[in-house]
Amino acid sequence: MANQCFNITGELTQALLLSGVNAPINKVSLTNIEGTNACKVDLYVEKKLTGKFYLLKGVDLPIGATLIYDALAFSNLASEFGIYIKLTKSASETPAVDVIIS
Repeated sequence: MANQCFNITGELTQALLLSGVNAPINKVSLTNIEGTNACKVDLYVEKKLTGKFYLLKGVDLPIGATLIYDALAFSNLASEFGIYIKLTKSASETPAVDVIIS
């Protein structure tokens, strides 16, 4: 799979990879691009009716910092799981993060 890149802004939940898509993932890179505030990041897999399973929960991502989550070997070709991200602002500014999955 080629790298997939996302610009995530705001406090909505965003799907990074939907269930049933043939795209194995080994690494997720998260960079806080909001210039004045840190934000909190939740990264999780979810299966409808089963629930969420968190990879990262409420992790503070400082201004300009990059977090690389590489303890992941996930393939959802035959899976009902998807990978999702949710940002939460830690101050009055809207959170913004660049995400690269590979």
